[in-house]
Amino acid sequence: MLNESPRADEVFPLIERERVTHLELVPALLIRYINAPSIHDFDLRSVRVINTGGQKLQPEVKRRAESMFPNACVQEVFGMAEGLLMFVRLDDPDDVRYETAGRPVCEDDEILMVDEDRNPVPDGEVGELLVRGPYTLRGYYGVPGYNAHTFTPDGFYCSGDLMRRHPSGNYIVEGRKKDLINRGGEKISAEEIENLILSHPAVLNVACVPMPDPVLGERLCAFVIPRPGHTPTLAELTAFLTDRGLARFKLPERLELTDELPLSKFGKVAKNVLTKRLAEEAETRA
Repeated sequence: MLNESPRADEVFPLIERERVTHLELVPALLIRYINAPSIHDFDLRSVRVINTGGQKLQPEVKRRAESMFPNACVQEVFGMAEGLLMFVRLDDPDDVRYETAGRPVCEDDEILMVDEDRNPVPDGEVGELLVRGPYTLRGYYGVPGYNAHTFTPDGFYCSGDLMRRHPSGNYIVEGRKKDLINRGGEKISAEEIENLILSHPAVLNVACVPMPDPVLGERLCAFVIPRPGHTPTLAELTAFLTDRGLARFKLPERLELTDELPLSKFGKVAKNVLTKRLAEEAETRA
């Protein structure tokens, strides 16, 4: 999975020259490439499969990627160091490929979706992913206290990932339990808001993070990379989200425009860096 930051003008000539058939790109890098102006200057028809993982990739981005790489299918992969591996099958219907992160690689993988009390949720509803299977570990070495709340007594690993089962049998990633903004007791899924903001025509990429607030505890701040030639405002963004039915308490209350988002060594957006920046700013003001 390519998670460094090679420039498009380095990668596109390589694809054309070497007739590359398979790309593995983290979402942030794929978004950058398909929006590079030079993408139209190269013959990218050799690419057949684009694997992406590490963070959820929106359906609109997958469709655009396939229009930029005209012979390619985007194949989302979901995996974890603890064991479970899911991926979308290339022969899945387009709507399933675009909407889901796939299904387990092994038929012996056992999956449960549970609520905060670890009770199973109805099929199709969002819950925390619990998994047990032949290649998923049963515990970490030498940390019994940590294992006690990370694994169930019957051996399921509690992943912290929020997912729901698609009617196809594949699974849709909805976010992380820890990736929630607690606004006065109301829990807001950062990924839900990011998904909506990404559909705004002026937005290239986005990360939503909590910012400290003396009254509500946390408010939502959206760091946005705008598309070239666009300068979206907070008022425009909130009006756009309101038109799409987003509850008022979930609306971003601060917008930061930026040229890039910090990435971790695994290619994921390093939200902790953005959160720390906001916390230090709040402390300075105080």
